[in-house]
Amino acid sequence: MKIKKYNIKGSRRFSNYWWASIVLAAGLCFFGVGISSYLNYKFNFQQVIEDLSFIPQGAVMTFYGMTAIWISLFIWYTIFFNVGSGYNEFNRDIGIVTIFRLGFPGKNRILKLQYKVKDIASVRISIEDGLSPKREIYLKMKDKRQIPLTKVGTPISIYRIEEQAKDIATFLNIKIEGN
Repeated sequence: MKIKKYNIKGSRRFSNYWWASIVLAAGLCFFGVGISSYLNYKFNFQQVIEDLSFIPQGAVMTFYGMTAIWISLFIWYTIFFNVGSGYNEFNRDIGIVTIFRLGFPGKNRILKLQYKVKDIASVRISIEDGLSPKREIYLKMKDKRQIPLTKVGTPISIYRIEEQAKDIATFLNIKIEGN
């Protein structure tokens, strides 16, 4: 096998669907309560809402509701266009590594980077644990640039990241480096 390809999952992850839905629901509720206070319409769900005046509480609720709705629409937009998805392709036949990603619609939607295998010095693994753990694989070029290969989001297990880095290094016949 002379070509190895790793698909990268973009914005279409369960967590994005979850947060887009939760933020939209909360935003609609806040907006509804704010508008109902402006129209002086009383909900019978909660006793708290009955004593809500539009200035300042209703205005603030309306503002927070609109903000949440806009944030939710942005997350749904990234999900719809699957921003961040793509692949990493390693081709030994022609000696090219291709990194392909999708971005937001427009003239720069497609990011396609190609590097020659002979210009790659090593595969580098970076593992940082703590409150915000990072586990990433980079292609370290001979000119000291580092090209990230892993997706942004949920950290991959240490075992899987080491296996993938070893697989790439073996396939390209280059060495592996750590932090």
